[in-house]
Amino acid sequence: MNSLNLSLSRQNKGISLEEIAETTKISIRFLRAIENEDFETLPGGIFNTSYLRQYASTIGIEPSTLLAHYHRVTAPPAPEVQQPPNRERIMPLRLLKSLSALVS
Repeated sequence: MNSLNLSLSRQNKGISLEEIAETTKISIRFLRAIENEDFETLPGGIFNTSYLRQYASTIGIEPSTLLAHYHRVTAPPAPEVQQPPNRERIMPLRLLKSLSALVS
């Protein structure tokens, strides 16, 4: 997964983590987690999306870009698709059992 280099974007604009923390009231610990894409450290739920929006707006990037990246990175893996049972094999077995019951 491609990183957004959030720390570099912030530094290029001359904004410190302390300034973002003061403006947004988001702890520096969570701001570092956002920059390191350590999203498990964030408190969860709507706090995550709110923090990401505020962070993105503060450093001048489109919030939807950061949110889309967050959702891609944190999305659970797609479940494996199980193949349905092979009906061709099951049907003859049922038929065979029925026939053997008739013969007996």
